[in-house]
Amino acid sequence: MTKRLAEVPELPTGFRVARVYDAPGPDDGLRVLVDRLWPRGVSKEKAAVDVWAKEVAPSAELRKWFHADPEARADEFAVRYADELDGDTEREGMDRLRAEAAKGNVTLLTAVKDPAGSYLSVLLAKLRESED
Repeated sequence: MTKRLAEVPELPTGFRVARVYDAPGPDDGLRVLVDRLWPRGVSKEKAAVDVWAKEVAPSAELRKWFHADPEARADEFAVRYADELDGDTEREGMDRLRAEAAKGNVTLLTAVKDPAGSYLSVLLAKLRESED
């Protein structure tokens, strides 16, 4: 079993999390894919993605490094990903997400099997920083 990344106890205001494979819901609002790669086996129409925010997903290099040994690298991955999110492009992407969440619901979509135990916990923590 893969070690779980730290979970965010409460979602930032306006944000929801769902798997891209799940059917869209009436309260989803803006549906934002936050993966670098397009999910396998799902068409763009079926996914109903409004925005593909690759810039806030872990870099390809970091993702590959993590997947080589996820059990041993989970804690270091969270630190490295948080550092990536401090980059200019990533901060701009998070600012856009926060602005959209201020207007209505934003559903962050991912292909991972366990969104709560994934990189999304780090992203949500960073998005929450502006609320505290």
